[in-house]
Amino acid sequence: MKTYLECIPCFLKQALHAAQAATKDENKTKQVLDEVAGLIPQIPLESPPPETARLIYGAVQRVTGVSDPFKSHKEESIQKALSLYDELKSIVIQSQDPLHTAVKLAIAGNAIDLGANPDFDFDKEITFFMESELSLEHYASFRQTLEKARTILYLGDNAGETVFDKILIETIGKDTVYAVRDIPIINDATIEDAQKSGINDVARIISSGCDAPGTILKRCAPEFLNVFQKADMIISKGQGNFESLSTEQGPIFFLLKVKCPVIARHLGEEPDKMILKDNRIFEG
Repeated sequence: MKTYLECIPCFLKQALHAAQAATKDENKTKQVLDEVAGLIPQIPLESPPPETARLIYGAVQRVTGVSDPFKSHKEESIQKALSLYDELKSIVIQSQDPLHTAVKLAIAGNAIDLGANPDFDFDKEITFFMESELSLEHYASFRQTLEKARTILYLGDNAGETVFDKILIETIGKDTVYAVRDIPIINDATIEDAQKSGINDVARIISSGCDAPGTILKRCAPEFLNVFQKADMIISKGQGNFESLSTEQGPIFFLLKVKCPVIARHLGEEPDKMILKDNRIFEG
């Protein structure tokens, strides 16, 4: 997916949010904004937004000296999600179609995104999405591909939703590799975050090797690329992964909440919709 002009003010907003999370020093925050503003003339519109986002968070770390400004927020999200695990697991088990319910739950977990929505209400979001229908639903294709798949690559997104991912992986019950970000960026999951959620009990955790809030293949590690190329099925969570992989080929299923009008327009959907998209199916 390309970068749209509407993404540019969003980059500045993200820079402000991250800088304020990292420091109370307004001079340093201003310095971060100055650096990011200086990047604007160099932003190539043909590149995916996560490519620019990696530069933004690099500036935040360089100026403030804080490598993980959302660390406490990530830990809080994980603990909150873990406290709901038994209840959410019960909902899945007791449903008429546990796999479909687990997919919806995994997408609902994608609402936990400090980058797009710093003021989210955890309980409200989960209730809303569990009561909502999937839009752009390619569930039949998802189930059929899953039945034939022997190896699955699951691309994680935000730290708190890893608990929801765990429930989906348990429901799937197949050999799964779970890939996370190489270093802290926004509130995206790292290996440490995934381990805190218990993902290591149900999948093998690896780093993608990418330092962006997405999966930019040219920046990924050889180990990850080997798994990516050989996987029978790829489950991709979140907007960042969609933005960086939407033009790639293969059995990629995107699970995400539409959080911005640019993504909504790109998908032909409305904001706040729950998406399950088979990358091999072209709409329209």
